[in-house]
Amino acid sequence: MTAALFLAPSLIGFSVFYLIPFLLGVYESFTDGALGGQFVGFSNYSELLHSASFRKAAGNTMLFTSVGVPLLIALSLTLALLLNRRIFLRSTLRTAFMLPLVVPVASVVTVWQIFFDWNGTLNAWLHAFGIARIDWMQSNWSMSIVIAMYVWKNIGYDMILLLAGLQSIPKDYYETASLEGAGLFRQFRHITLVYLTPTLFFVLLISIINSFKVFRETYLLAGDYPYDRLYMLQHYMNNMFFELDVQKLTAAATMMVAFIVILASGLLRAERRFRELTE
Repeated sequence: MTAALFLAPSLIGFSVFYLIPFLLGVYESFTDGALGGQFVGFSNYSELLHSASFRKAAGNTMLFTSVGVPLLIALSLTLALLLNRRIFLRSTLRTAFMLPLVVPVASVVTVWQIFFDWNGTLNAWLHAFGIARIDWMQSNWSMSIVIAMYVWKNIGYDMILLLAGLQSIPKDYYETASLEGAGLFRQFRHITLVYLTPTLFFVLLISIINSFKVFRETYLLAGDYPYDRLYMLQHYMNNMFFELDVQKLTAAATMMVAFIVILASGLLRAERRFRELTE
């Protein structure tokens, strides 16, 4: 009862502002009208799956996640391994990599716009070398630019989490392995990866969730209707909101949440099974 009393304010706020509106949205996705609509089953979902714009948005989002997240994990792990050693200016480098987290998104986007605009810095450099200008945000390069921004924004956070996981591994394991003749690669494979797996799964899950929240960056960078390669699920839902198409909006949101929940459950189950095998 004491715990329930302390948790009540947070639970009430979460229910009023998140849980109840989400459940109402799920209900609306099965009706044909926002107010007093009739139950129509999965017809909204069927119509959504047959929508070319939704399929394009879902495909772009999956592409962004499947490329950006592994790249972010690989770079974060590499930096964590480097900063786990005694190197020059280690504390300064840790702080430098964490700075993008405290910079407002609007400021970040402004800097990237200045760099990649038609009249921006990068095109000025290309022009100086006699190379034709490129409209970066209206070409297939646009996805690469947003992935680079996502990695740059989140690499410090993931690096700190992985660094904490690395520092929790007892150094005795490495000393014993070294005495037995194990090289750096074998130590990394059989010690570092094994004991870092719970942290890696957590970082992977957080990175996937953050990849679905990249809408602010793409919206500020390219607007409501960006180049086709940048048209994400959040763009689709945002446009459905402005068109007051509540049924498609709630159906798309429900499908995205269901996908994230299934993916998170699968990752947690895989991490639990891996832990049982290694114990």
